[in-house]
This record gives sequence, C-alpha cells and structure tokens, in this order.
Amino acid sequence: MIIDSHTHIFPEQVKQDRSRYFDNEPEFKLLYNSRKARISNIDDLIKSMDKYKVDISVICGFPWRSPEFTKQNNDIIIESVKKYPGRIKGLACFDAAREGAADEAGRCIDAGLCGAGELAFYLSGIDKESLSFLDPVMAVLREKGNLPLMIHTNEPVGHKYPGKTPVTIEQIYTLAKTFPDNKIILAHWGGGILFYNIMKKETKAVLKNIWYDTAASPFLYDSQIYDIAVNAGVADKVLFGTDFPLLSPGRYYRDIDNSGITPAQKEQVLGQNAALLYG
Repeated sequence: MIIDSHTHIFPEQVKQDRSRYFDNEPEFKLLYNSRKARISNIDDLIKSMDKYKVDISVICGFPWRSPEFTKQNNDIIIESVKKYPGRIKGLACFDAAREGAADEAGRCIDAGLCGAGELAFYLSGIDKESLSFLDPVMAVLREKGNLPLMIHTNEPVGHKYPGKTPVTIEQIYTLAKTFPDNKIILAHWGGGILFYNIMKKETKAVLKNIWYDTAASPFLYDSQIYDIAVNAGVADKVLFGTDFPLLSPGRYYRDIDNSGITPAQKEQVLGQNAALLYG
C-alpha cells in the first residue's frame, strides 16, 4: 500500500485566479505569487494518484489568515473525504494564531478529518508565542483521540526559497518538549532534527512522538537521506509525502530506489508507517 501523507488541494476559484487571494495574506502570496507554484484541486490529485498507484492521500489546505478562506478550504477538504472514502483522508488547516483556531480544528475533526496540518509559521519561526498559539489546538487533538498534527519545518541552513522559515533546530526540539503527549509530524524531514536521535541522552525520549515526512525531499537532500534515517533509528517514523502538486510521486520513487534501504523498509516508508499512525 502507498500512502501519500502530505498533499495540498484548494477550492477551484483559487486555482482559477490566485491573485484574488493575495490581499492581507502575505504567507499565501509568498508561496504562490509565482505562476511556477502550482495549485491543484481534488480532481488533479485523484488523477495523479491513479497514475502513480497511490492508494490513499492525506490532504490539507493552507493556513489562511482569513476565517472565510479557512472555512472555504477546509470545507473542500471535508467534501473530498466524503466523496472519496477509502482513498482520501483530510487534515484541518488554519492560522493557529487566529482566535477560534482550536474551534475550527474541532469542527473539522467532528466532520470526519483525522488531524490538523500543515500548520506553519512562515514569517516568525516556531517561537514562544507560536507555541502558545498551538497549545489550545494541541489540547483539542488530544481530546479527540490523540490525533496527529503536521507542522511545517525546514532546514535552518543552505539555500533560500519561498516558504523557508526562520526556524531553528532548538525551536523544533522545544516544540517536541512542549507537547510530549501529542503526535507531531514534522514536514520536510523535520529540518534535520532526526539526526539527533542518535544522541545518548534525552533526545530519544523527547522525540518519541515525532514523525518525519519526505515532502520536497528531491529538492533538498540526496537519496541517502533515507539510509541516514534508518541508521538514526527512525525507519518506523518516516512518512512518504510528496507535497503535491509540488512534485510527482515518481520523483520520490526514484530517490527511494536509489537509496540503500531494504524492500521491507521501503514498504514502511511508502505506507506502513502512515497506516499505523492514522489507524
């Protein structure tokens, strides 16, 4: 089974004219101002899934500042889950800093979604204030069955690109320490924090409820990243995620095939780990 744990879809009107959504949405404009940044709907995703033999996709929208845009996008996620039962799972997405974020999380979960994400703090990093915003959201996720949260992270060094946040390894580590009872998925390999799982003291316990997805991996890392994850002891915590429509699954399949991980480990990454996490 292949499960794509990180995909994005938007309402059709956003796909047709993204510029209408730039006002008062600096994060959206930052990521999607270029026409090279593709925007897709659920039909585009299903076609890609069929082409690349993806059995299930976990979909999310965008952390809009506008409550209206947030509800529109989340309602599309909810409708897609109902339209494609067995193939689509959904996450509630919103700006965690806005009033009512936890209520929106609860509304979406009650409507059939299986967690929250991809939440992001594109302009600030995951600072102390961001952690305070996340606190009521994390409480809802625990109350609703300890459902996972996917949060945007990125490597703190290297080349710049739209959406690369001023996040640090220490901030990501503090996130894990602050919410030890929540299941947290760190997008984009967690900015590299998985490497610290080999430390002898403290880190293994702190990172025990952390998962790492592969979103954007072909842009960021050599294929040996998969071998390093295995050597770091987190083969059971790596989730295949494409960041669709950023990249096709085929790009990831080639990277995985070029790595040195075993067939059993490939099955873990491509679907087994996600199946266990999402039940």
